[in-house]
Amino acid sequence: MPIAIVTGASSGIGAATARRLATEGFTVVLAARRADRLDELVTQITDAGGAAVAVPCDVTSDESVAALAEAVAGLGDQVTLLVNNAGGAIGLDPVEHGSVADWQWMYEVNVLGTLRVTKALLPQLEASQAGTIVMVSSTAGFIVYEGGGGYSVAKHGMTAMTGTLRLELAGRPVRVIEVDPGMVRTDEFAKIRFRGDEQRAAAVYEGVEMPLTADDVADCIAWCATRPQHVNIDRLVVRPLAQAAQHKVAKGPIGRQS
Repeated sequence: MPIAIVTGASSGIGAATARRLATEGFTVVLAARRADRLDELVTQITDAGGAAVAVPCDVTSDESVAALAEAVAGLGDQVTLLVNNAGGAIGLDPVEHGSVADWQWMYEVNVLGTLRVTKALLPQLEASQAGTIVMVSSTAGFIVYEGGGGYSVAKHGMTAMTGTLRLELAGRPVRVIEVDPGMVRTDEFAKIRFRGDEQRAAAVYEGVEMPLTADDVADCIAWCATRPQHVNIDRLVVRPLAQAAQHKVAKGPIGRQS
């Protein structure tokens, strides 16, 4: 079975993507820091008839990422897919009051973490002669908004890395795909951004009918990754129907008369 690696696989989009890729016939390597969450997900996938392996990994550590690459190589099958999903946001401070520590964390995880994992696994992806790298970025990677400076900078960096990598790999057997979700309601993203404040996290989605779910984004990732190898989806932007743009979000029921 071909191997797919998903970073940030312990929750949200990463976990949903791992479950979906298992149904597509991949042996899914689950990479994230929380080993207990990974073990639970392995059980879910195997109970459903899929194949999964948990490899605890911190994308901010060179040694941890090297261990991930070594573990993947030891599985023996071809590595054909890497989903760079690990990332996140902290805070909504304006630039003039921006926390250097928060900005450093967001850049470290979103950009440098993606760089580490991509460098470590690219040789195995290329050796398969049919490799695919999916960068899970954000609409914040090409649109800015008030309070989102640190996260937008990090996601702009990830988008720049994606385009550069695609140019540099031209003529080699590895596709580079960018998936940019808009408003997605997951179990942790907003809670982490607001440091566990569940009220502030819930307020982000208040009145919005059907924001995207992790499964929606996983479906997009799986579709991109399972196109014929000569088909490259350079960028897929996905938003919920209620969100026309970063600042234009409809509140209340859609398409119903009061």
